[in-house]
Amino acid sequence: MNETVKIVVSIAVVFLLTILISKKFKLSTRYERAPRELNSWSALDKGLDPTDRDGE
Repeated sequence: MNETVKIVVSIAVVFLLTILISKKFKLSTRYERAPRELNSWSALDKGLDPTDRDGE
């Protein structure tokens, strides 16, 4: 029983440290890129028709 408690506490500490470190460095957002301007390819991704000239 005593060893089980030590294992559970160790797992909890490692889990919390992992969460804190990942929030500090924000690794998942580091590699995400947003287009600087809306071109015809990114317009298609957003569901906009690039042949529609009403917006210009």
